[in-house]
Amino acid sequence: MEPISTILIVDDDRDIRTLLADYLEGNGYRTQCAADGAGMWKQLEEARPDLIVLDLNMPGEDGLTLCRKLRATSSLPVIMLTARSEPLDRILGLEMGADDYLPKPFEPRELLARIRSVLRRSHAMPSNTGSDKVQKMRFSNWTLDLTARHLVNPDGIVIMLSGAEFRLLKVFLEHPNRVLNRDQLLNLTQGRDADPFDRSIDIQISRLRQKLGEDARVPQIIKTVRNGGYVLAGAVSVESA
Repeated sequence: MEPISTILIVDDDRDIRTLLADYLEGNGYRTQCAADGAGMWKQLEEARPDLIVLDLNMPGEDGLTLCRKLRATSSLPVIMLTARSEPLDRILGLEMGADDYLPKPFEPRELLARIRSVLRRSHAMPSNTGSDKVQKMRFSNWTLDLTARHLVNPDGIVIMLSGAEFRLLKVFLEHPNRVLNRDQLLNLTQGRDADPFDRSIDIQISRLRQKLGEDARVPQIIKTVRNGGYVLAGAVSVESA
């Protein structure tokens, strides 16, 4: 029997917190609630949830600031709630490290579907690497630790990754020297097709390049293929248990 996942709801609107908590608990989840950033950090100190539903627009520290601070130390999955459906809100949320986003107003069942999808991807075991016991993948003097779900640079310094960044880098490492277009990357990392205005893959690749210390104008590890997509250049080795 699978363990029950815990969802932390961070929103300054009490009615929304209550509605979501009741709905999610009715669908088999445990919930924690916080009205602001201070409440979120307090909840995280007491017990680690499996996923955070985080409102973008809150008084004090907004969701973007909280997500950025969280990403400095944790890969805990985050779904961002935005008050508007403007592309800029979605882009900013993804740039700060959110795994997914949902514009308000929304149907609770749509949020439930997003939560299930993000948790399913987060809990997924490594695949397509030739061994179920692969623990680390090495490339260009960098190491992706599949157990700790973080990146280690050539100097041995740990670089935290969001869940979306981890999955994207893992897909590239599983398919080295192969050009992958946006549709393929979305299917492999999120299980869905791209819409014409979906920039989430481009944003995640930009974030990965920054964490890899790449010059965006002449990247050496994750390269852009004109009219083709992206490719991870170079050899990849694996370390098994």
